[in-house]
Amino acid sequence: MERLSEHLAKLRLFKSQERLEALLQHAAAQEMPYADFLEQVLAEEVAAKASKNVSMRTVMARLPFVKPLETFDFGYQPSIDKKQVQSLASCHFIEHGENVLVLGPPGVGKTHLAVALGLKAIASGYRVLFTTAANLISILTKAHAEGRLEEKLKVFTTPRLLIIDEIGYLPIDRLGANLFFQLISRRYERGPMILTSNQSFAAWGDVFGDRVIATAILDRLLHHAVTLNIRGNSYRLKEKLKAGLVRPEETQS
Repeated sequence: MERLSEHLAKLRLFKSQERLEALLQHAAAQEMPYADFLEQVLAEEVAAKASKNVSMRTVMARLPFVKPLETFDFGYQPSIDKKQVQSLASCHFIEHGENVLVLGPPGVGKTHLAVALGLKAIASGYRVLFTTAANLISILTKAHAEGRLEEKLKVFTTPRLLIIDEIGYLPIDRLGANLFFQLISRRYERGPMILTSNQSFAAWGDVFGDRVIATAILDRLLHHAVTLNIRGNSYRLKEKLKAGLVRPEETQS
């Protein structure tokens, strides 16, 4: 047992090392053939390593929260095509280099959908990175001022899937718009993205303070893209209704 444990440790088969005695006892009790025993040991090890890798990629993604797609309330947002979202959850859009743009007013679940699809991508083995538009612009603007723009652009172009949340919540100045355009151009037809916005595409000229840049950004984003428009009530409003803090008739105004 001691020698077996040492061998497993040297091979970094830590799950098998941890479970060795229990696995041997089970195999003996079941009179398990050698091949079946070996398959069980290796299957547990593979599952443990896969789980560890998913956990590590989830941390590296810098998600604001972990909410799987299974917890999304499609019944409360009937404007969303559930089958379309489930198709996106297969992550074929990543292989096809398609962007996903999620539009809708505040509180309707845009970030939840983006994070949920990001979690599906992580589970499928992809490297994912999440950022808000404001944080992205702030990082790129600082890097530009410090002469490290190329370095920071690589941070956002390396992940297979980039999620940019909350486009349109805060105004973007001309420099920020230009830096955002540079990133979009770097990822164009190479790195798919999920973007959320509370503004319609027609309003992006105001968001970026320059209609020419906004048009150029949208031209690249929409070339290969799926757009989800959420037209419904805020989930935060739903919770207030449940708590009796708001009367149903107040939501109709």
